[in-house]
This record gives sequence, structure tokens and C-alpha cells, in this order.
Amino acid sequence: MSAQDATSAWLRAWDDYEFHTLKLTRHHTTGVGHIGYRCSSPEALARRVAAIEASDFKVLGWVDGDPGHGRAFRFEDPFGHVFEIYWETVHYAHSDRDRPALKNNASRFHHTGAAPRRLDHLNLLSSDVAEFRRFMVTCLGSRVTEMIELDNGRIGGCWFTVNNKTYDLACTEEHGGGAGRLHHVTYATDQREDILRAADIFLENGVHIETGPHKHAIQNTFFLYVWEPAGNRVELANAGARLILAPDWETVVWTEAERRRGQAWGLKTIETFHTHGTPPVKT
Repeated sequence: MSAQDATSAWLRAWDDYEFHTLKLTRHHTTGVGHIGYRCSSPEALARRVAAIEASDFKVLGWVDGDPGHGRAFRFEDPFGHVFEIYWETVHYAHSDRDRPALKNNASRFHHTGAAPRRLDHLNLLSSDVAEFRRFMVTCLGSRVTEMIELDNGRIGGCWFTVNNKTYDLACTEEHGGGAGRLHHVTYATDQREDILRAADIFLENGVHIETGPHKHAIQNTFFLYVWEPAGNRVELANAGARLILAPDWETVVWTEAERRRGQAWGLKTIETFHTHGTPPVKT
């Protein structure tokens, strides 16, 4: 934990270079407050702001910084997810107690709990993935690396990247009737054995293991899904750091029939994976 006050905690994994990559804030419900992207330069931030302001998407404007970064420009997708982009950031400064043995690591590998290396990606839900894709391409300049195309012509899911990772954000179709919901947030581990060890740690601490460890066909990810005590879904994943080195990469399109086969291997996908999101839908 990098910082804490009366309402929030700023967290990072041991090799995240920024002061924080996850902010938890006390609230009456669960879900995602906003999603932040760091731009590659002040000039890139200005270009993105201009593109967003010229679009037909909702602009929320500039907000003051946070303990972890400077001023940020906020905007919103058509489904209620709030995004922000920024350039100025606070790099994590380790203490003597947290000093890594290898100076090219952000901090010491503490081996406490599951101990993932870094934040990897998150998955949002929307009722119209094609419209969310337009938002991501227009506002963030994202590429689509993989997607699901349903038999009725709808897009069932898209995996986006703004760098050479295969994806840093995914959007899948909302089946629970909610709006602006989170499907899951994911942390990356170095190896599969880390996920197996984490499963035992979750078991010992009474954390609900939803499904896994299995392997996704899409993006080749070895995974474990749990629900943290408030109900948000958290994934531990290995192979989330696959790289796209081909400048002419073509989007991999999965058909509905291929998607219905479920995981690459492991148990059949359970029903809650398709319906559970946060915040919960009021009935």
C-alpha cells in the first residue's frame, strides 16, 4: 500500500512503477469509479484531448491530480464508465526496507500473499460492444487484437491495446441488465505456479474462488477468478504479457461456435461468469 486516508487506499503490485495502479475508495456499492490511462508524452495527452473534444462522446473535463498523478482529463463512454488520461505521474520511490536486490525492479519482491508482479488489464461490460469499440478507437486510439463475432452480427467481445501488449482492456457483452459495470480487474503473475499457490492462499483465507485455474482460448491466458469480499471479481493471470510485434497484425476473430466451446482446457465456463458484474443489478 502506497498511501491511505480516511476514505481511500492507494495500492500497487510489487513491480508497478507508478505510485499506485489501484485506488480503493469507500462507497455504498461495488464497481469501478474510473479507469485511468497514462499518455506517452505531454504532446500525446494534448492530441488525445483534442480528439475526445472533437468526438460525440461525453466530456467531463479536467480534474485536479491525485496523490499518484497530476491533472487528468475525464470523459465517459456511452454506458457510464468514466475514463481519464494524464501525463504527469509519481514514480514509486522505494524505502531502504523495500529496496530491490535488482535495481531494475520497482521494489523488493515481498512474497506476501499472492504477490502478483503488476496490474495487467480490466474487463468492462456494455450492452453494445461495437459502440464501445468505436469509443475506444476514437478516444484512446486503441487497436483491437481479438474479438468475438456472434451469428446475429453483434460483437460479443473485444480486446484492446494502446501499446505492444496483446490487451490492456477488454469489453464483453452485458448479460446481467446493468449499466457501467465492471466484469473484472486482473493482476499478472510471473508463472503458472504462482496462480496455483494463490489458489491455496485464497482457500485458506475464505476467499470465494469462482472458477479456475483453467486456460482461456482467447488471448491464451492461464487464469484464476475470485471475488474479493465486497463482490468485485479479481483475476490472476499468466501470459497476459504476450506481445504483438507485427506492425501489420490483423484482428483475430472468434466465431460464436468457437466461443461456445468454452475454455481452451479446464472445466466448462460457469454461469456466473456471464452474469455477475459490479455493481449488482437492482431487482
